[in-house]
Amino acid sequence: MFRCTPTMMACLLAGHSLAFAAGDAPPSASALAEAKPVVAMEAPLQGDFWVYEVRDEISGKVSAVRKNIVTEVTPTEISVRLTMEGKQTDGLNVYDRSWNLKESGPWKYQPNDGAGIRSPLKVGATWNFAGDDINAGTGAIWKRTGHSKVVGQETITTRAGTFDTFKVETTLSRRPTNDPTQKNDITVETWYAPAIGHWVKRTFVSRGNNHLLASNTIELVEYGRKK
Repeated sequence: MFRCTPTMMACLLAGHSLAFAAGDAPPSASALAEAKPVVAMEAPLQGDFWVYEVRDEISGKVSAVRKNIVTEVTPTEISVRLTMEGKQTDGLNVYDRSWNLKESGPWKYQPNDGAGIRSPLKVGATWNFAGDDINAGTGAIWKRTGHSKVVGQETITTRAGTFDTFKVETTLSRRPTNDPTQKNDITVETWYAPAIGHWVKRTFVSRGNNHLLASNTIELVEYGRKK
């Protein structure tokens, strides 16, 4: 869910207009418990959508509300349009069928970004990944290496519902080929719900040469299929 921190966040994070406004109190536990039942949508279809609220953990405020909607599904790829509340421009991410990112704007990930899900999910499963992040506009190349582990199963409740999830911890490092002294270390925690074929919560922490650059949490506030 990459490159420089703002662009990476755009890929990891997504949402829509059901978020509470920055500065408002979050919903109570009782309100969350009344969320509607989970609607199964394991295999992605055109028109599927997931809406996320993005919270900046450094400022403590909601920084964005983003919507991911599937525009096309092929045997090998899933194309997803990204929209952000209050913004006119849309983005497009292209994933493989395991939700590893392959393309986002000018960035290409070869073979992919490695931040997806490896099936079958089971507690204790681990996998490594490596590749190149290539900016087609500037020619910049970042070398990426990382590791993911399924650390447990948890029940997560958001305003979109209550979900049975697998928790996946991912750590990765990136270095630009033109200046290997620079280093970007990223930690991602993903709560993936097989019933809806997507994550319901993610945390993202990015450090540049050991200095904190970003700390964000996304939570699912709405999802569904095209009627």
